[in-house]
Amino acid sequence: MTRQSAQRHVAVVGGGLAGLAAAAALGSVGHKVTLFEARPFFGGRATSYPLNSADSTGPTIDNCQHVLLRCCTNLLDFYRRLHVEDRIHFSREFYWIEPGGRLSLMRAGRLPRPLHFTGSFAKLRFLSVRAKVDVARGLLAVQRDYHHRHDLDQITMLDWLQEKRQGPQAIERFWRQVLVSAINEDLERMAAVHGLQVFWLGFLSRGDSYQMGIPSVPLAHLYSAESWREYPLVELRPRCPVQEINIAGGQVASLKLQDGSFSADAYVSALPFERLDTVAPDANVKTDRFTHSPITGIHLWFDRPITRLPHATLLDRTIQWMFNKEGGRHIQLVVSASRKLVEMPRQEIIDLVLSELKDFFPAVANARLERAHVVKEIRATFSAGPGLEWQRPASATTIPNLFLAGDWTRSGWPATMEGAVRSGYLAAEAVTAHFGDPMRFLRPDVA
Repeated sequence: MTRQSAQRHVAVVGGGLAGLAAAAALGSVGHKVTLFEARPFFGGRATSYPLNSADSTGPTIDNCQHVLLRCCTNLLDFYRRLHVEDRIHFSREFYWIEPGGRLSLMRAGRLPRPLHFTGSFAKLRFLSVRAKVDVARGLLAVQRDYHHRHDLDQITMLDWLQEKRQGPQAIERFWRQVLVSAINEDLERMAAVHGLQVFWLGFLSRGDSYQMGIPSVPLAHLYSAESWREYPLVELRPRCPVQEINIAGGQVASLKLQDGSFSADAYVSALPFERLDTVAPDANVKTDRFTHSPITGIHLWFDRPITRLPHATLLDRTIQWMFNKEGGRHIQLVVSASRKLVEMPRQEIIDLVLSELKDFFPAVANARLERAHVVKEIRATFSAGPGLEWQRPASATTIPNLFLAGDWTRSGWPATMEGAVRSGYLAAEAVTAHFGDPMRFLRPDVA
């Protein structure tokens, strides 16, 4: 059991995963925590909400489909802290579909890692023999380069793939298909270090680390009041925006709220980078190098099932992933790094994805679309480009009692749910060190 510390009061600004993780960690060791969130729900970009409807029967939807892998050790630890780990269902199969409907299945076999995919990989029909040889050489290069090269943050993932003589089919149908969804950035813009990290931790380091976890409940249910009953020292305040983090005399003096002020012993800002300069203009945190990469989610409700597959990655089209939400009738489609869709009108997006979906699932042609909803997350993640890694700020700041969390900070991971939770744990560690009683919350990677 974790030892209890002398109680101090910590204010957390922002109720996304980073802020929630910091609150859970600090609350677990006896610190009083008050968390402020501007919106009426928690989870930040990993949340859900009721879809506006003319009646009360409208569904609750996730703002975008969020998934995790078993290598996400800290996110899984956070779910265990809230006793919701049983609401994450893991899949051992990856389904790949080509236009025309041909299906390939990828899953681990009995061989030890890193050979555990050998059997199913050899049977993949969407890759030619030449492309499979390219990918195999590339994966061997991941093992060699990830821990030994020091320039991976300075080159793009596409640079690295071309250096390793990966052919067009291997790049487009394998590397791009996996990495654009994992990092939410194009290969031409993505730092190679992040791409290699995904394949090392998620595919090569352990035999089961690739398994994909999908929440079986709306995301907001994972952070419900019931989940926080074990943390009586943590108070969550929704609909309570912080207008300013007041810095005076070289430290944070208080938070400015709509109806007054709030003071604590330490403060954690778990705000996105574009909000920090507005709320804490005197914090001296440089954010000018950061830009965004968008994600678009499309929800479609049909009058009949169009597929029995639980999920699939869709090749050679705009849409990249399909998730079966309700017996094949409610389908969620995801387009990562979706800059081309940002300015496209809603109906054009719906028409586009319906046309593409027919290429994979013929039943769409005979199904009637009953409802559709498009979610454009313009500021979904920071763009994880070359040269940015050492621009990401650490948890501690030049203000002694102010600490940072957020997937854009130096978490050791790209902008993922795992990265957000890691940043919250790191901020909590920095807070306890500031109080003179340093503690560890961060779980090590699987390798």
